[in-house]
Amino acid sequence: MYTGLTNEEVIENKRKYGTNEITTKKNNSFFKLFMETLADPIIKILLIALAIKTIFLFQDFDWFETIGIVIAILVASLISAISEYGSESAFERLQESSSKINCKVKRNNKITETSIDDIVVNDIVLLQSGDRIPADGIIVSGEIDVDESSLTGETIEITKNSTSTNNTVYRGTVVYSKEALMKVEKVGNDTFYGKMSQELQEDSQDSPLKLRLRKLAGTISVIGYISAALVSISYLFSQVVVENNFVVSEMIKTLTNFPLMFKHILYALTLSVTIIVVAVPEGLPMMITLVLSSNMKKMLKNNVLVRKLVGIETAGSLNILFTDKTGTLTQNKMTVVDTFTKGQLEVASFITGDKKSYLTASELKPYKVYEEHLKYACVYNNSSYHDENNTTVGGNITDRAILNFIKEKPKDVKKIKSTPFDSTKKYSTMTLDLGKPVNYIKGAPEKLLPLCTNYISIDGKKKSLVSKEFIMSDIKNKTSNGIRAILLAYNDNYHYEELNRLTLIAVLYLKDEVRKEAIEGIELVKKAGIQTVMITGDSKETAVSVAKETNLITSDKDIAITSNDLANLSDEEVKKILPNLRVVARSLPEDKSRLVRLSEELGLVTGMTGDGVNDAPALKKADVGFAMGSGSEVCKEASDIVILDDNFLSITKAILFGRTIFKSIRKFIIFQLTINLCAVSLSIIGPFIGVETPVTIVQMLWINMIMDTLAGIAFSYEPTLKSYMYEQPKKKEETIINKYMYGEILFTGIYSSLLCIFFLTNDTIKSLYRYDPNNKYFMTAFFALFIFMGIFNSFNARTTRINILSNLSKNKAFLIVTLIIVIVQLYLIYYGGELFRAFGLTLKEIQITILLAATVIPIDWIRKLITKRRHSSI
Repeated sequence: MYTGLTNEEVIENKRKYGTNEITTKKNNSFFKLFMETLADPIIKILLIALAIKTIFLFQDFDWFETIGIVIAILVASLISAISEYGSESAFERLQESSSKINCKVKRNNKITETSIDDIVVNDIVLLQSGDRIPADGIIVSGEIDVDESSLTGETIEITKNSTSTNNTVYRGTVVYSKEALMKVEKVGNDTFYGKMSQELQEDSQDSPLKLRLRKLAGTISVIGYISAALVSISYLFSQVVVENNFVVSEMIKTLTNFPLMFKHILYALTLSVTIIVVAVPEGLPMMITLVLSSNMKKMLKNNVLVRKLVGIETAGSLNILFTDKTGTLTQNKMTVVDTFTKGQLEVASFITGDKKSYLTASELKPYKVYEEHLKYACVYNNSSYHDENNTTVGGNITDRAILNFIKEKPKDVKKIKSTPFDSTKKYSTMTLDLGKPVNYIKGAPEKLLPLCTNYISIDGKKKSLVSKEFIMSDIKNKTSNGIRAILLAYNDNYHYEELNRLTLIAVLYLKDEVRKEAIEGIELVKKAGIQTVMITGDSKETAVSVAKETNLITSDKDIAITSNDLANLSDEEVKKILPNLRVVARSLPEDKSRLVRLSEELGLVTGMTGDGVNDAPALKKADVGFAMGSGSEVCKEASDIVILDDNFLSITKAILFGRTIFKSIRKFIIFQLTINLCAVSLSIIGPFIGVETPVTIVQMLWINMIMDTLAGIAFSYEPTLKSYMYEQPKKKEETIINKYMYGEILFTGIYSSLLCIFFLTNDTIKSLYRYDPNNKYFMTAFFALFIFMGIFNSFNARTTRINILSNLSKNKAFLIVTLIIVIVQLYLIYYGGELFRAFGLTLKEIQITILLAATVIPIDWIRKLITKRRHSSI
């Protein structure tokens, strides 16, 4: 009947409708990705500083600093670019491998194999068990069971045939069993799969971390420029006013001495550039990349695969999380928990009855006739089957659960005709030849129970069914507790195509058990101040039951609605109920995208879980998308993070890691900006106290290495503390530097500056060190003071507690880095020589220096005690 297209028709249809290839946005080259990383706000400032430093390179020979900036830029940019390029390349390989798939197509009245990309509209494709459907189309002959979980995320195989309205099949879905011919109607970008793929190629919005870094860059720029201006002014004031002893005539002479003033102005500009470089934490981009990448392996051990580095931190900033039910909160493993039969009507009043439950079919062995009907209904009217290893395969989770309920297969009988499950009719049928046609029906109780006039009793006798209200009441009671009901019935008195005067066999109760870890996860997320909304295709009753079991719904204020309810609400009405929304039942894919959009319009950092292709747009739009490990590849590509075990508790681990990372970034900023503030203050005040270079260029190189590279490593491995989950999430508009941080940076930074100035100007302090005309021992001590002050301050920065050793043993990298710094610093003090302006100290001198440097700890205790009363934290 179907001969397929001719070669000429293939060429014509390809020209008219296009090929089956899904166009993808060309992946960025490594160079382009590298250039894009240079657009990082902090790196932009560094590039400007680098340009200015290069201009003055031959003026002050400050090549150490210049090389340091170049290294900081290259390391941060290269690590980020390599990570992104690897992710894109992996997906490109995935796309290439998918285009190499061959499929069987009928052309010129022959079955031939061709590439999936060569399929055209009106092609006749042969679909067999295991085949991936190459395009969208309709079944024109035969029947197949299709696994559409890659589209919907729901593990349900659906029967498609040419005789029913349910005959449309979609690209990317898989044929589970049987065989059919499909006529192609849509190819390439016009397929459902193709449209999803195109939508995913839209550029993503900036992450909360990137927005915060942009604000931080602006703040640091202003601070840097103001500081640079103050340094220049202070230097020029010193040279023009102070050096001339405030004599106006001498001041005028200096001002009118253009060669001299040009030299002063040039040096002032050089100082300004130095201050800008000092003020900018050039190690921050590298530290952020390091802290994100270093946590990827830790997270992988916790079943969290990070696809996009910035997604880790974003997870810690979540305000609202939309989650699937099946497989995430529940086990996605359906089991028969109870069987309700009507045989007990024989021993109860005929109005209400007395329910008796069976947990295994083996309990019915004494009742051969009844047991046989139950087995026929469960085994033959079922798309699942037992393979040669007696393992249940095929079908959906409901069919598999029902088949597993029957431990012993009934005798073989001839099948006459079947009608697959239809979501509109809500039942399936199978007619068997048992000497005469007997039609077994399985489906929704609300659809089938009204058609039942009889029931089969345990002793195998058919009796009149009087009390349907009792059965329906029991069904409602069970389904309100998250249990699914399936009714089994048969018809042996009428023609098998008629569906009336049915005989009830049993009502099976099935349940997808809630994950125990999900209850713990929901509780953790609640304590973290994150709102969780469950989105599911299940009925409202089932969804609410699961929500109550997981403590997602705990009060009358919590709202549960259906997709229809949601569709009837305006955007403004949804925004009003959103804070109390807990469940959306019978959901559609567009519901997820809409909820993400409205949440983000309210300024909420939004998370979304998903596993099907139709979830991909919502995952892409969310601030952080969590794909399930069992989900489709398109869904994973749209996500930031993949939850390998589909477990909600693993999502909470991602949130905890995200919060830890953000805190690590803040700790690093506190440490670095405190030292920066001290260095800038010394540069501004230095000319007025007669010390133009309290720290040499080479010493500054070592200080920068401590502040940037080594401190970045030390703070990158801060431990994940469960206490972080008891804090409220950060608002989207919250800046990186909060009030607590400003307090610590200013308080400790000013104290450090005053301590340095006091050290440099106080004669009593100076007398504690050996005398030298060039003050070489005294300036060696100052170099040591500055470094050890920074070391002690790193302990202050890493915790808000008075106990600065809190959880220190959990960050071995911090201890190792600190030990390395101390060892190297001691070596430089004694063997640094002219290069480092370090000439050794006596034991007494170094003890005095370390003691003075250690005063930053008790001083910071005072600040912590004050801020603790205000409940401030990082």
